[in-house]
Amino acid sequence: MTRSTITVTVNGTPQGPHEVPDAMRMVDYLNDTLGLTGTKFSCGIGICHACVVIVDQPDGTSRTERTCIQGAAAFDGKSIRTIEGHAKNGKLSPVQQAYVDHFSFQCGYCTSGFVNEATVLLENLKKSPIAKADVETAIEEAMGNHICRCTGYVRYFQALKDLILNQNGLTREG
Repeated sequence: MTRSTITVTVNGTPQGPHEVPDAMRMVDYLNDTLGLTGTKFSCGIGICHACVVIVDQPDGTSRTERTCIQGAAAFDGKSIRTIEGHAKNGKLSPVQQAYVDHFSFQCGYCTSGFVNEATVLLENLKKSPIAKADVETAIEEAMGNHICRCTGYVRYFQALKDLILNQNGLTREG
């Protein structure tokens, strides 16, 4: 079995260098090597998006990537954020708080994927606000691939819509 040495920044903290098997998935690296168990392994084929983490790009943009279908070595040199990095000083992030306030989730298994994707959506809207009339479409486009087996999606959708419409600078008239 071949191995790679990786160094990755997770939630602002450099990790590594760690020697990992080339076949090790990133979700397993996070869970088993780093002890960060908030990123969940669910479908294992990249469909449900429970496993997504935020990857911060050098140009200041961010995107989500599925960790169940990518090897840990693919994240070498990258800076990522997991669900464990959202709350600051015991205070939930705005996305986390909105989901709690709307009782959005039941079992919570998919929560980290939803929070990470919604966080990237809000970051994008801060850079490029959209018309209020386009909020529902933007949420559907960003969150539509996420699967939750417990809920009807209404509460997470409404939580995100309320957050976007009530946070300054994310929307514009027209």
